[in-house]
Amino acid sequence: MKLATLKDGSRDGQLIVVSRDLQTAVIANAIAPTLQRALDDWPFYGPQLAELYDTLNQGRARHAFAFEPEHCMAPLPRAFQWADGSAYVNHVELVRRARGAEMPPEFWSDPLMYQGGSDDFLGPCDDIVCASEAFGIDFEAEVAVVTGDVPMGVTPDAALRSVRLVMLVNDVSLRNLIPAELAKGFGFFQSKPATAFGPVAVTPDELGDHWREGRVHRPMMVHWNGRKVGQPDAGVDMVFHFGQLIAHAAKTRNLRAGSIVGSGTVSNKDATRGYCCIAEKRCLEAIADGAAKTEFMKYGDTVKIEMFDEAGKSIFGAIEQSVAPLDDSAQSAARLAQAD
Repeated sequence: MKLATLKDGSRDGQLIVVSRDLQTAVIANAIAPTLQRALDDWPFYGPQLAELYDTLNQGRARHAFAFEPEHCMAPLPRAFQWADGSAYVNHVELVRRARGAEMPPEFWSDPLMYQGGSDDFLGPCDDIVCASEAFGIDFEAEVAVVTGDVPMGVTPDAALRSVRLVMLVNDVSLRNLIPAELAKGFGFFQSKPATAFGPVAVTPDELGDHWREGRVHRPMMVHWNGRKVGQPDAGVDMVFHFGQLIAHAAKTRNLRAGSIVGSGTVSNKDATRGYCCIAEKRCLEAIADGAAKTEFMKYGDTVKIEMFDEAGKSIFGAIEQSVAPLDDSAQSAARLAQAD
């Protein structure tokens, strides 16, 4: 099943069911008005949405319309929780090697995780608005899952059974703000602006054999300014699977339905697969040549993040964003005004 949220001027948008080929959609308000409502009682709403999905794919849905990702919000426009892990330890190791630091051995057994802002997510085609290019604007292509209710102390195996949906993520980072924040010993805040999500969230069964061992086994395709820069496989070198990440987040607290848990930047040890964030490219340059030379994103730059099945068909739709200055962007103000 594939679900999305249509922009309708409200904070939480309108839940729609999207066809498998991402060509058509139908409004689901007769079942649940928003995705959060559906997640709150998934055993009740999920089967009804699945029935509507089957009807849509059979061409029998009434009032179906063309699906247009640019009219979508994030599948969950705001969430009760957004916790992002760092499951691809190769990425962490490269960052530390580039600055000549040893990696603590516990990083291989205990996931890194931070809690991001979840009150104002970006849609798949919304601008990355930033007050200054000097902040070091970077994209980060990731996979994320949406959970049902998760009890505190859950085991990794049980945590996997709580996964309701899978999504693509652009976890934007402001790299030049990170060192000073981490030096304070209190984690990310200003260096992690609004996160963007792909237009469509899919149920794990929709991925077939590509969803196994708590991982999505497909290449993550990343284009920067129209040039392909990465295609690492999201199922390779993911040290901690999603069950482990969810269990880590739930060690001392309950997670409520609609919590989002991210994988961290997808990264493969095979450098020929390219990169999912500029920082990793810069680390490889620093290790090889003693200094990074690739610059971070500038105003007007674009990034496209997408994942395809074996037949070459898009699974989640694409995240397609441009970088825009704060002063010239009416989009941010418009989004806030619509919510008032």
